[in-house]
Amino acid sequence: MEPIVFERLAANEALHWWFVARRQILSDIIRRKIAGLRPMRVLEAGCGTGGNLAMLKNFGDVQAFEPDEIALGIARSRGSAEVRKGHLPDGNPFDGPFDLIALLDVVEHLDDDMGALRALDKVLAKDGRFLIAVPAYRLLWSRHDELHHHKRRYERRELLKLAERAGLEVKYCSYFNTLLFPVLVLRRLIGRLRSQSLGADDEMPGRVLNGALTAIFQMERYYLRWARFPYGASLVLIAGKAKS
Repeated sequence: MEPIVFERLAANEALHWWFVARRQILSDIIRRKIAGLRPMRVLEAGCGTGGNLAMLKNFGDVQAFEPDEIALGIARSRGSAEVRKGHLPDGNPFDGPFDLIALLDVVEHLDDDMGALRALDKVLAKDGRFLIAVPAYRLLWSRHDELHHHKRRYERRELLKLAERAGLEVKYCSYFNTLLFPVLVLRRLIGRLRSQSLGADDEMPGRVLNGALTAIFQMERYYLRWARFPYGASLVLIAGKAKS
């Protein structure tokens, strides 16, 4: 990603509505669909500036790796986990097995997304789980994706196919960031009609608006306990090793 993106992440991800609500949703999914009674050994592959490490630490011992030097330094400074330099698909600096391997808005950055999953599968415990979150729908492509060096956005069928081709068994898959999806689509369309960016998605909005967006987005965790969304700006997938 561009250096300015990492600087904005470090400054905003503790309070920005998207990061705050997303962490709550993913934490709820881990607690209800992955975590057992014992602490897990957790690996975050591509941890960025480390905004998810404290959340993941609630579920066990966390290790993480990140290829970018700027982000790596920020993640290490948080003190929430052991963070090493590493990259995907073949530069994981940790030995397994891991009970949970999290790739949270990482896979879309990779040239070889399938190769990365196959490589990480080698350090996944027999009964372990992948937790994968990615941006959804090509129609939402914008300057934000370019600044973040995204290679693609996924539809559900594409993410399922990726997991299956990587030799994984899908346990759960759903869209999320659904309640605000119409607003996001409208924002993208207005930007295209004006032939200009409306500002980066991860810029901090005003306090009142940020609070309102956080409240709306985080409500989705209650729905996802019982059902799955048919569309949304993001996708989440849980997968394990394929049965032999």
